[in-house]
Amino acid sequence: MIRLGQTSPHWYNHYMMSEFDLIAHYFTRPVRRTGRIALGIGDDCALLKPAPGVQLAISTDMLVEGRHFFADADPAKLGHKCLAVNLSDLAAMGAQPLAFTLALSLPAARVEWLTAFSDGLFGLADLHDCELIGGDTTKGPLNICITVFGDIPIGEALRRDSAQEGDDIWVSGALGEARLALAHYWNEIVLDSAALESAAARMHTPTPRVELGLALRGIAHAAIDISDGLAGDLGHILQRSRLGATVNVDALPSGPALARQTQELRRRYTLGGGDDYELCFTAPTARREAVLAAAQSAAVGVARIGRIEAAPGLRLVDEAGTALALPTTSFDHFATP
Repeated sequence: MIRLGQTSPHWYNHYMMSEFDLIAHYFTRPVRRTGRIALGIGDDCALLKPAPGVQLAISTDMLVEGRHFFADADPAKLGHKCLAVNLSDLAAMGAQPLAFTLALSLPAARVEWLTAFSDGLFGLADLHDCELIGGDTTKGPLNICITVFGDIPIGEALRRDSAQEGDDIWVSGALGEARLALAHYWNEIVLDSAALESAAARMHTPTPRVELGLALRGIAHAAIDISDGLAGDLGHILQRSRLGATVNVDALPSGPALARQTQELRRRYTLGGGDDYELCFTAPTARREAVLAAAQSAAVGVARIGRIEAAPGLRLVDEAGTALALPTTSFDHFATP
């Protein structure tokens, strides 16, 4: 996930609102999935009813102002993104979204901000039939923590430790656009308005590839969502599966704005940009047609970028097969200022 550096909060124009007023007005809705959710918001705990033969998939992500998003971030886009990054984790496991909880720390209860934030949050939640079932609110620096729940038939999860020697390596969508937008915001480069609009959309409103994750059940062996950069995130699959890989860096798909940049910048941002929230997955060579069919059913492009190998480590090559010396690490909160 792209980290932004410290910024100053801009909270104002608020009136007195109790915690329970805030929850009731902005975050309480009737439970719709009554077959799976026995009890939603309003008690000490929510109650879920797992279906026979399925496992619950659970993931938590925290977004911190000044670390993950700018202080003046559009609240509607922020509401979308904070759930999108969690749904992306479910997608990487091949899980069907079920429900989520929201823990929200706010400097103040601003009506305009809460209205836009909850609209963005529920807009994405409704697309995936994912219910808000509880959480917490408190006064403090702006922090957003979501825990998401999904379900998977037993034995069908796409795990990081399940890659196999000889597997193809694939990625969905396009990489590097979010990092390109951040480079503009940081004054590292200058984008024209059209390029910035294209890149910024990928940074602020990523698309979780839930449908692709579901379609890859029974086809892919291992998967991970790309949040901290492809090289580092693929490295997690290799480490957990105790295997290695060779990746053709020039096969990495870039978005339209990044495609117009230099080769050096394209390679660097597609390989390690972060905040892409695409899927990286492995599948047997014999299932290439099935992978393409799954991608078509999910209405997203996929690109075959490399191969899983027995020799440990990640090897990077260009289109001609020449070895490249490029960084292969991902972001680490406690190793990066």
